[in-house]
Amino acid sequence: MTYLIISPCRNEAEYMRNTLDTVIAQSVLPAKWIIVNDGSTDDTSKILKEYQAKYKWIEIVNRENRGNRSVGPGVIEAFYEGLDKESIDNFDFICKLDLDLRLPEKYFETLINRMNDNPRIGTCSGKPYMVLADGKIVAEKCDSEMSVGASKFYRTDCFKEIGGFVRRVMWDAIDCHRCRMYGWIACSWDDVPDLQFIHLRPMGSSQNGILTGRMRHGYGQYYMGTGIIYITAAAANRILHPPLIIGGLAVMWGYLRSMLLREERIDDKKFIKFIRKYQWQALLKGKQKAVENINNEQKVVWEQRKVTQI
Repeated sequence: MTYLIISPCRNEAEYMRNTLDTVIAQSVLPAKWIIVNDGSTDDTSKILKEYQAKYKWIEIVNRENRGNRSVGPGVIEAFYEGLDKESIDNFDFICKLDLDLRLPEKYFETLINRMNDNPRIGTCSGKPYMVLADGKIVAEKCDSEMSVGASKFYRTDCFKEIGGFVRRVMWDAIDCHRCRMYGWIACSWDDVPDLQFIHLRPMGSSQNGILTGRMRHGYGQYYMGTGIIYITAAAANRILHPPLIIGGLAVMWGYLRSMLLREERIDDKKFIKFIRKYQWQALLKGKQKAVENINNEQKVVWEQRKVTQI
């Protein structure tokens, strides 16, 4: 089973050797790794050239410096510039991988085995952990019904069917909801050490600070079509996680500000109806039960696909 990795990166000299070295040490190596250097101004280019010279399955794509770091749509634009260099039909799986991670040796082998065991899994990942200043390793908050944006591992057929990633903020949630809408399963695990990876830059942060990242998340929820009751509950839950109180308030303000300004929302009424049904179930029954119900209901979509393929 072959897989392609595409890694957009910008100014990752501080972290990238961790990812490069732990991918090279994988028990199952990628058939190809395309790294898109998105206009870096630090030593990223120099480091990439060093690794490319040693490993022929690493390809570097260089983009012009656009003057700023863009953690949402800019990352996906860079991803697609890398994807344009290959036909994903040549690979069984495709992975969007950030360059600020440290992966266990059997990370990809474990993901492939679990996807082979369950052909309905369309996208999956392990879960991120971060190292605190005192050396303590703690889990980042990551829901099990989503594959993690820093390491999205996709079955190629699923990636093609959902239309890939949208080039907007919240791309890494929209894709998982679309997976379920089409009958696939999206998930993440950390039940074994082989699926617990270190994230060297906290999730939800941004080039302008973590509060900006939280506000961006609120806007992303608005764009995705999330209802106001659900986002209020989600923001209240965020109050209990660092940064305490103000993190949740920033999420809520990002949503409300977008609503007041009548910002653009995703133009897909069927999709909005689908996620709002899920969100109401999550509020009333809890996320785990809501995802279980949705996956059971969408099983018929999966079975119809199998009949059509036959």
